[in-house]
Amino acid sequence: MPLPAPDLDDRRFQDLVDEAKRLVMRRCPEWTDHNVSDPGITLIETFAHLTDQLLYRLNQVPDRLYVTFLNLIGLRILPPTPARVPVTFWLSSPAHTRLTIAAGTRVGTLRTATAESIVFSTREDLAVVPCSLARIRTAVEPESEGEQAGAGAGDGEPAETADRSRLLLDGRPFPVFRRRPGTGDALLIGLTDPVPGCVVRLGFRGRVEGVGVNPKHPPLIWEAWTGEGWTQCEAGLDETGGLNTSGAIVLHVPAAHRASVVDGDRAGWLRARVTEPEEGQPPYTDSPVVDGLTVCTVGGTVEAVHAEPVALEELGQAEGVPGQQFPLRHSPVLAGYGSPVVETSSPDGWLEWTEVEHFADSRPEDRHFALDAVSGLVLFGPAVRESDGSLRRHGAVPEKGAEVRIRGYATGGGARGNVAAGSVCRLKSSVPSVSAVENRRPAQGGVDGETLDEAKNRGPLLVRTRSRAVTAEDYEILTREAAPEIARVRCVPTGQDPAEAGGVRVLVVPAAAMRDGRILFENLVPPEPTLRRIAERLDRARVVGTRVMLEPPLYRGVTVVARLVARPRVNVDRVREDALEALHRYLNPLPGGGPEGAGWPFGRPVQSGEIFGRLQQVHGVELVEDVRLFSADPVTGARGKEARRIDLDANSLVFSYEHQVRVEAH
Repeated sequence: MPLPAPDLDDRRFQDLVDEAKRLVMRRCPEWTDHNVSDPGITLIETFAHLTDQLLYRLNQVPDRLYVTFLNLIGLRILPPTPARVPVTFWLSSPAHTRLTIAAGTRVGTLRTATAESIVFSTREDLAVVPCSLARIRTAVEPESEGEQAGAGAGDGEPAETADRSRLLLDGRPFPVFRRRPGTGDALLIGLTDPVPGCVVRLGFRGRVEGVGVNPKHPPLIWEAWTGEGWTQCEAGLDETGGLNTSGAIVLHVPAAHRASVVDGDRAGWLRARVTEPEEGQPPYTDSPVVDGLTVCTVGGTVEAVHAEPVALEELGQAEGVPGQQFPLRHSPVLAGYGSPVVETSSPDGWLEWTEVEHFADSRPEDRHFALDAVSGLVLFGPAVRESDGSLRRHGAVPEKGAEVRIRGYATGGGARGNVAAGSVCRLKSSVPSVSAVENRRPAQGGVDGETLDEAKNRGPLLVRTRSRAVTAEDYEILTREAAPEIARVRCVPTGQDPAEAGGVRVLVVPAAAMRDGRILFENLVPPEPTLRRIAERLDRARVVGTRVMLEPPLYRGVTVVARLVARPRVNVDRVREDALEALHRYLNPLPGGGPEGAGWPFGRPVQSGEIFGRLQQVHGVELVEDVRLFSADPVTGARGKEARRIDLDANSLVFSYEHQVRVEAH
C-alpha cells in the first residue's frame, strides 16, 4: 500500500462557504439573509468552488516540491543555540604566580551509565592573578579630626576612612566600623593588584564585638571597584557571621575589577559596606574588631558554552566562478556563538570576507559570503542573467586557486546543555594547579534546532510578513529569528487604555535549566543582551508609530498538596520523588511541560481533576486520595486560599512552587 500523500490545505468547498459566512456575520452584521437564494450567497459559493479547484491542484504538489519552494523564498531552518554558564576553576593552593587558563579549556558534567558527559568550552582566556593585602582603611568617628583621613574611594559618600595598615602590621586590634555602625560605614581592603574575574579568600581574625546582628543575615555586602563605581561581589562563603568571628570569606570578584587611588594609595580595592538590615533583622549595635587579615587568590571564573569550537578549518581552493559552495566538516553551525570569519589567500595576505543574510544588495566588488548554518555550507555570491542577456554578479568571486578557510565557528549546543547548578564538575582538559571546577549557577540559553515540520509551518508566515511586523504573529516570527535561544514568545496588543493604544507587548520566555523538572524562578528573566538584540530587530521591522515593549510574562505560582497511597512492596520515597517530578514537569512553562509537551499554554487554568489524573499515572501509585491547589506568589512566597481551580490571566503562565506530596504505604 503506497503512503498517503499529505494535503497542503485540507479545506473543502463547504468549509470555504462556512468560513465566508462567518466573516460576513462578523464584518457585515446587517446582511441577515444567508439563504442559497440570496445573490450574495451565490457569489460566495461561486468563489468557493473556484478556490476549491485551486486547492485541489495545490494538493497535488509533492511535499518535496513544497520544501523546494520554501528554499526559493529564502527560508532557512533555525540552527540550535548553545547554553552558557559561568564556570569557576579552583586552585589546588593559593596563587603565587600568574596563571592563565587558555580559551577552549573543556569542562563537563559527570558521565553516568545512562548519559554521556555534556561538555562545555571556555570562550576566552582566564588570568588568575595572585594578590595579597596592601592597604586597609576603616571608617572613623566624626570627632577624630586628628587622624589621617581620606575620601571613600571616590564613591561620593560623606563617611571618611583612615589608614589602619600600620596597626595591622603591629598586631594591634582596631574596630572595623565606627563605634555605632551606621548605613554606609565601610571597611576598605586594598589588594596589591586588581583581580578581575578571580576568587579571593579573606582570612579574617577578629573578636565577637559586632553584637546585635543575625550571623546568618548580617546587614553587610561586599563590593569591588570597577572604574565606574562599586559592584557587588558574590560571597561564596562567609564563616565570620558578618565579621564577628574568625574565619574565611570567599569572594567572587567581578570581571570589571580595576585599580584605583584612595588618598594616594593605588590598589585593587574591595570593601565591606554596612547596609539597611532586612525586614525583621537587627542592625549592628557595636562594631566588630579585627585582629588580623590575610588575602590570597584561590580561583577564577570565566564563561563557558556548550559547544565544540572550531578555531580554523581549511575549506579548499576557489575555482574563480560565481556561486561556489564549500561544505564544512561539522554541522550544524551554532547560532549565538559568534560570527564566523571567512578568509581567502592573496599575494598581499589573507583577505577577510563579510557574512550577509542574502546577496540581494551585494555589489560585484563586495567581499560577501552567506552561511547555511544547518547544512553547513559556505556560499559565495552568484551571477544572475539579466533580461538583456548580460550577467550581473551579486558579490565578489574569490580568485581562482585562492585558498579558502573559516575561523571561529562551533557545533553542538541544544537544550541538553541547560544543566543545573553544580552539574559541571569534571575537567576535560589538563590544567596545571587546578584541582576542581564547578558551575555555581545553572546554564541557560540552549535551544534545539528547528525541525522540518516547524520550518514548513513558518514558511507561509514568512511570505506574508516579508520581514515586516504588522500582526502579532509577525512579531513572534521575527523575535524567534532574532533570538533562536529563547524557549517561547507571545505577542499581545497593549491594554484598552487609549494612552496605550498603538503598541504591542512581546512576552519572552528564556530557555532555563531544569533538574527533575524544577526551575529557579530567577532563571525565567530574559537576559539583557537577548532583549537588546530582539529590540533592534523589531525596531527595524515595526510599523512607524508602533511601540514595542519587551518583558517576561506574568507567572502564577501554583502549589499542589497531595496525599497518595503506594502499591504494595513499592519504595515509598521513590514514589514521592517521582510524583514531585511529574508535578514540576507538568506545571511547567518551558517546552517539555504542559498537557501537550509544548509548555503550559498561556492563560490555561489549572484544575484539580487533571492533577488527579497526572498523579495517578506515576509508577507505583495505587490511589490518589486527595489533591489541593493553592495559588502562590513565586517572588514573596505568599500563598492564597485553597481552590479546586486556579484561573490565569490570558497572557500568564504557570510556575510550580514548592509542591507537597505525602505517600502512604498500602
